[in-house]
Amino acid sequence: MQTRPESPRPQGAPRWVAMFHQPATQTWRAAAESPHRSPVLHALGEMTQTLRARGEEVTCALWGPKDGEWHRFDTPLKQASRSQPGPQASASEPTKLAQRMTGRRHQVLMSGLSRAGLYDLSPEDEATVQELVERLDEAAVRRVAHWLAAAGAR
Repeated sequence: MQTRPESPRPQGAPRWVAMFHQPATQTWRAAAESPHRSPVLHALGEMTQTLRARGEEVTCALWGPKDGEWHRFDTPLKQASRSQPGPQASASEPTKLAQRMTGRRHQVLMSGLSRAGLYDLSPEDEATVQELVERLDEAAVRRVAHWLAAAGAR
């Protein structure tokens, strides 16, 4: 039976850090660091998806601050089997992240419209774009943009 290698505690002041184990070298590598939890969780998910797509085994650890000290949290991969609330994000973080994600969705949709040949939008068109950006998640916006780009290529 193979045991899971233990992640070393990251160096420096406590912050959010995603660590991945590299079996070939038997080492741990910090893959993402941030003072906020959300971007590190996003990177953790993207790296996990990439490694699994390559057929690699995924061993990761999520470190973060708790009461001013380093604390190792269960990764979302392990939390899927049980419901355990993690630490709450800071009050300013969701606002910044939400604004950034809304901006990204708007940019993706505008890019799709441009590829479809629609450059000059009326105020009504702009309001419709904004409504789509607010109602759809990023995957749906990307799909709509793909359809527009494909239609513009014909």
